[in-house]
This record gives sequence, structure tokens and C-alpha cells, in this order.
Amino acid sequence: MSKSGVAVNPACTSTFNDLKLGKSIKYIIYKLSDDYKEIVVEESSTDPEWDNFRNKILEAKSSYRGKEGKGPRYAVYDFQYELEGGEGTRNKIVFISWSPDEGTLVFPRMTYASSKEALKNALNGLGAEVQANNEDEIEYSTILSNVSKGKR
Repeated sequence: MSKSGVAVNPACTSTFNDLKLGKSIKYIIYKLSDDYKEIVVEESSTDPEWDNFRNKILEAKSSYRGKEGKGPRYAVYDFQYELEGGEGTRNKIVFISWSPDEGTLVFPRMTYASSKEALKNALNGLGAEVQANNEDEIEYSTILSNVSKGKR
């Protein structure tokens, strides 16, 4: 359980293990349930197109007490990239915490921030983490730069 009292639904871990071990799932998007008591799987997909994934994150919405705003989300992406100099291909499982600076309602934003560690702790085998607060931080080139730093 997180600092905010939010629980992690068991499907979050089992879907992550399917991505990690089966390699058929390309990404998972997680969200807080409508009552803000549990982190749940919003969607998992085999679609390898980064832009499709990015658009789903950017278009997410959250509502609270009858108001709607941009939706924070957590995501896990099986990121594949080529090493410079033809040294081969690498994969890293990247945890992305998306919480837009503008247009987000305060309660959802704060609840996502205080619940992130609970989800990360439930997902064993993450290779990198990205905190994104504006659209530039969730561009493919930005993520690639962040992920390829370690060159593992």
C-alpha cells in the first residue's frame, strides 16, 4: 500500500510479468481507479509504434468531484534501441510517470505522486525510470537519451 493509502491491484503485477517474461506485450498503461483507492491496468498493447503509445498517454483524462482535467498516468514500455557503432540492440523496461504540469486537477496529481512508489515496488525488473511533466519529456528522442545513458 502507498503513502496515500492506494493499493496496487494484482493484475498490475501479473500483466507486468507477462510483458517482462513473454515479450508479446509492448506497453502497459496504469491509472488510478475512479474512486482513487487502487492502481489498475488501464490498457496493455502489443502495438510497437511509440507515437500511438505517446498519444494515449497525452490524451488521458482524470476527473474529480465533477471536474475533468488532463490525466496523470503510469506506464511501462519495453523500449528497444540500437547501440551506437553497431554494437547491437538492447531492451530496457522503462517506467514512465506522466503528470502534466498544466491542466491537471490537484487531487489526482497529488494522489498519483504519493502512490508511484507502491507501483514501482510491485514491478520487479524495471530498467529505467522517466518522470515526464510536459510533452517534450515524452518524445521518443528524450526517452532514448535517458534510457541509453547506461548502455547496459
